[in-house]
Formats: sequence, C-alpha cells, structure tokens
Amino acid sequence: MATKSGNLARYRAQAEPYKAAAEATLRGEKDILQSMRPDDSNAGAKKLALAEEMLNLASQYVAMSGISQTLLKSKDEDALNNARKAVYKGIVYAEEVVTGLVDATFSEYKEKLEAIESVSPAQRYALTQKMGLAIDLVASSYANNTKWKWTFVELRGRFAAVAKNLVNLDQIGINADPRSPHYESTVYHLRLVKKLLALAAERFREKYELSSKSVEDFNKSLQFLGSLRRLCVLTGDRDEAETIKKKMDIWNSKLTADIRSKAKK
Repeated sequence: MATKSGNLARYRAQAEPYKAAAEATLRGEKDILQSMRPDDSNAGAKKLALAEEMLNLASQYVAMSGISQTLLKSKDEDALNNARKAVYKGIVYAEEVVTGLVDATFSEYKEKLEAIESVSPAQRYALTQKMGLAIDLVASSYANNTKWKWTFVELRGRFAAVAKNLVNLDQIGINADPRSPHYESTVYHLRLVKKLLALAAERFREKYELSSKSVEDFNKSLQFLGSLRRLCVLTGDRDEAETIKKKMDIWNSKLTADIRSKAKK
C-alpha cells in the first residue's frame, strides 16, 4: 500500500509540469479566441496557430498518460481522451480555415486559402506533418484498445482532407518548379497528401467490410479515391490517375452488388 501511495505521489509530481503546461495552453487558446474579430484579416493564420497549439496540448496529455503507465502500471484514460479531443479540435480549427471538403474542385474552397497567404508552403507542410505525428502518437498510446479503432479512421480521413486543402493548387506549377524556394516543401507535401488520401480510402473500405456495412463509409472511400485521382490529373500523373479510375470502377461495382443483395434480402 505504501508503495502504491508513493508511486501515486511520484506520478502527481512528475505529471504536474505537463498538467500546468496543458492548462496554460487552454488559457492561451481562450485568450486568442476572445481577441479575434469577424473582420480580422489574420483570422486564418491565427486559427492555424491554434490548430498547432492543440497538437502541442495533445502531446502534453499523452506524456501524462505515459508517466501513469510507467509508475502506476495503467494508462491515464482521462488524459488520453483529452489528447484525442485536442487532436480533433486541432483538425476542426484547420477545417474552419481551409474546409474539410474531400472530392471537390479547388474553386470550391479557393477563396478560403486567400486568408492564409501569409502562411508559407513550408509552414503548411510542417503543420501537416505535426498533425500526422500527433494522431500517430495518440493512436499508439491507446495500443490494443480496439474501442477507438474506427474512430481513428474518421480522424485520419478528416486529416487527409485538411492536408490536401492546405495546398494552394493554383500555385503548384510555380512552387513545384525546382527553381522555386518552395519546391521541396511543396513536392513533399503533395507526396504526403497522395499517401494520406490512398490510406483513407483503404481504411474506410475496411471499416465498411469489417464493421459498419454502411454505404456511407463505402461512399467516403470512393470520395477519397476520387480526390486522389483529381490530384494526380492536376499534377500530371496520368497513368496513376487511370489506375485509380479503374479501381473506383471496381469498387463501385462491388457497392452496387452489395446494395442489390441487401435489397433482395
């Protein structure tokens, strides 16, 4: 009993700096939101900064759970839930800036990106990387807790859409030129986005097959494939675009057959 009591005291002492940092982050978030005005020309950049702060917040909560795992031999479920909610909030802030549209033409959200012209391609790519790392960190902290397995499919899907929408597709031709100072970050960002869209499509298809049997989930997988195909066409990857189109045709046929089968039953 004394050992448990001692470990609990050690946990509280070691977790306190992270708890204090989390509380400070939440106070800072509140202050920024209260200071923003509807006509704030910097609102988009501020929202992206808030998104990044939420990712920092998630890492603080994950650290608290890690300390609990080490000293108390059990995860801090409250801290992990707070970490998951912080990542969600970060993605929502980004969606408020660039939308969460999946298979959409650039013209449908182009106007949104005009509000973040001051945010460089390198900064956008860095934020995208940080989002991915935060999601991986939280997901791995849950380990084998399958309760949240499909929740992370949704989360990664929304992340893939935001990652795509952060890229100014009107400037790809200029920024993807090897002579451009934005060449490296633009090319790496596009590669990552294509990977994320393909993964989201596969995971929603998997969710449909193994869990939900929901047509909505299958349609989401097709939307992500459609978005990937659209991006491949835009970047001149015609062969890959054609491969994706064939895959979409096969998946559409599968969905149609499943719907007919259910109707007969």
